[in-house]
Amino acid sequence: DIIPQPLLDQYLSMTDPARAQTVDTEIAKHCAYSLPGVALTLGRQNWHCLKDTYETLASDVQWKVRRTLAFSIHELAVILGDQLTAADLVPIFNGFLKDLDEVRIGVLKHLYDFLKLLHADKRREYLYQLQEFVVTDNSRNWRFRYELAEQLILILELYNPNDVYDYLRHIALTLCSDKVSEVRWISFKLVVAILQKFYANNANALGLNFINELVVRFRHCSKWVGRQAFAFICQVRMVSLCVSVCMFN
Repeated sequence: DIIPQPLLDQYLSMTDPARAQTVDTEIAKHCAYSLPGVALTLGRQNWHCLKDTYETLASDVQWKVRRTLAFSIHELAVILGDQLTAADLVPIFNGFLKDLDEVRIGVLKHLYDFLKLLHADKRREYLYQLQEFVVTDNSRNWRFRYELAEQLILILELYNPNDVYDYLRHIALTLCSDKVSEVRWISFKLVVAILQKFYANNANALGLNFINELVVRFRHCSKWVGRQAFAFICQVRMVSLCVSVCMFN
């Protein structure tokens, strides 16, 4: 009753490989691009009409098709709600996490938007996988690591101080030693955001331990780039004024 059935059938047939050969080789990509809009029009109560098509597109041999879905999966999650997202989108999301960098970047760019829609227990499972984003198919793809640092700054609010200390702290320290200065600079902001997280939640002991680790790792580093990193971290801290100056004395 929402849209004519022949029109929906025509849309669903876009995943037919025969159509890609005879009509348009890009037809599956067009189908993937339009899917969130179709899902919004049909409503979550009619998701069953699109579920099989979505799963077919998510496993398409063309990475451009999977990439298109990866960039919009957070929007689809908003449309479907938490229950359908957990049941039908999370498995697809997990597959994209292990895909090519061209696909993973779509997930990464909206990682915070997707994770915030999950229940806390399901969201916590991804703490173990965030480290995998540091490794890319091409080490020269520094924008991937830059995007990771930007997303982590947002993601901090989704986890408690202990989880941040146990998991996200290690990623931040790794990124602070990146070979690319742009990645290091955004990582300094991440480090300060972590400190802010600790002190805003009265986790002073964790904050002090982290500061001591920064001092040992960067302030007393034998290489000038490490000592420079410490100076930049202090600079970012001074701008944000998130912790007392005496903490760095």
